[in-house]
Amino acid sequence: MAGFGGSTQAMQLVAFSTVATVILLLCIMTGPEGDDLDEFYTGYGSLSPMRNGLAIAGDYISAATVMSTSGVIAFYGYDGVVLALSTALSLMLLMFLLAEPLRNAGQFTMGDVFARRMPGRAVRMAACATTIAALVPMMLIQLASTGDLLAFLLGFSDDGVKTGCIIGIGALMISYAAIGGMKGTAFIQILKIVVLLGSGAVVAALTLRQFDWDPGALLSAAAAKSGVGSAFLRSGLQFAGGSYPRLDMISSELTVVLGGACLPHITMRMYTANSARQVRRSMSWAVPCVAFFALIITVVGFGATALLGRAAIAGADPTGRTAYLLGSRAVFGASVSTAEALLFTTVTTALFLTLLASVAGMILACANTLAHDLFTSGRQITAPREMAIARVSALAVGVPTIFLAANVQHYNLQPLALLSVSIGASAIAPALVYGLFWRRYTRTGLLWTLLGGTVATLVLMSGTNLVSGSPLAAFPGSDFNWFPFTSTGLVSIPLGFAFGWAGTVFSGQEKAEEQRHQYEAVEASILGGIVRRGN
Repeated sequence: MAGFGGSTQAMQLVAFSTVATVILLLCIMTGPEGDDLDEFYTGYGSLSPMRNGLAIAGDYISAATVMSTSGVIAFYGYDGVVLALSTALSLMLLMFLLAEPLRNAGQFTMGDVFARRMPGRAVRMAACATTIAALVPMMLIQLASTGDLLAFLLGFSDDGVKTGCIIGIGALMISYAAIGGMKGTAFIQILKIVVLLGSGAVVAALTLRQFDWDPGALLSAAAAKSGVGSAFLRSGLQFAGGSYPRLDMISSELTVVLGGACLPHITMRMYTANSARQVRRSMSWAVPCVAFFALIITVVGFGATALLGRAAIAGADPTGRTAYLLGSRAVFGASVSTAEALLFTTVTTALFLTLLASVAGMILACANTLAHDLFTSGRQITAPREMAIARVSALAVGVPTIFLAANVQHYNLQPLALLSVSIGASAIAPALVYGLFWRRYTRTGLLWTLLGGTVATLVLMSGTNLVSGSPLAAFPGSDFNWFPFTSTGLVSIPLGFAFGWAGTVFSGQEKAEEQRHQYEAVEASILGGIVRRGN
């Protein structure tokens, strides 16, 4: 961060403090005024399609997405671009296949979607467990990155201060979720996506200006400073060290495409739309925003390598997570004007805001499923009491996550982001596809899909080279690497679908026919939205 002095760091600190305070006020002003569950869980569906679409895009683009994807682009070129495009493609898949049925079947949580045709406490408990298993790893990596990110930006290195940042920021995120509810967190996401896209577009434009607006010159310069030459612009560089590089690449991209948009904090935004037409219009705003951001991080990632070189980026962070910030800084050159310092402060504030918004949305999704699917399902509980339980659940999820993040911050937590997406692809996606479209799908099949897909992912992920057996693994000093791929998708996704099929077949013909009749009773509602289900 050479070139930025204490005045810029002070400017960033003021900006971060202001943003955190404004967001808290925003949550207080837009949060539910009384003990109304619909207002807390869905915000009464009061957001316009544009606002809801921006909120979906904001939830979808997490801090892990920004930092990790830009790092992959800066280190591996073409493979990173494919990852960015896969991220956008995942949301398109949700838009065309699952968005409307999700809106029609769901009410507050993913458990509501499955209970629409398979009522029962076991179904809701499995949905709750899978939701938490999918989102806690993603929250951990983002919270644990908070201390390092603020240390990088503000110039401190003390571990105690980093831990204090994690605790303080985590407490803010819990407050946002508990006070703001769905509507409050939606406005945070809207603010985040506008600032992120706006500042990112300016940085991307400044990057292209460095190369006379010639993308070809940018790519050539990046390849020249990548240390690998023309291989930087060809596929397979990221997985070249593995036993099966092509299969490994297919596995990773398949995992992102199927799992990215199926995570519960994304799907819960579908329940806030008032009609099928509104959810379609919301997604028509969300998908272009995500695609535009994929273009931005592609330019900034290549720009970071072209202007600084791969070695300099790796020197700042071996995982490449600071590439987006380094690329944004590099476009200003050696001397920085006040206007440029202000622009860089906007970029860092956007990333800080992304951290706050992403984890707040995930905490809300976990709190909702704990309250609605686990603690209150099947019980006669008043709305005020369920609201109180939901808010306490935010605390129950957030506090252990903060504690874990503070204790694992010195590990490479990159496998956790992939673990979350893998659970989305291997457990949640098969369960949603079967549950929304397969008439004979049974309760046993659903439980086997959710629990079997999750367990299979956890077991397989423990054997990847992201966990052990490589210098950048979570445990670099150990080697219990037995799975020959970086991600689990090539095996765990087929297993997830196979578990659902086997569980349905195991249930027997009578159960399958019973489920077929139950599905047919609600089929028009789920697929056509003819009736809006209450709970």
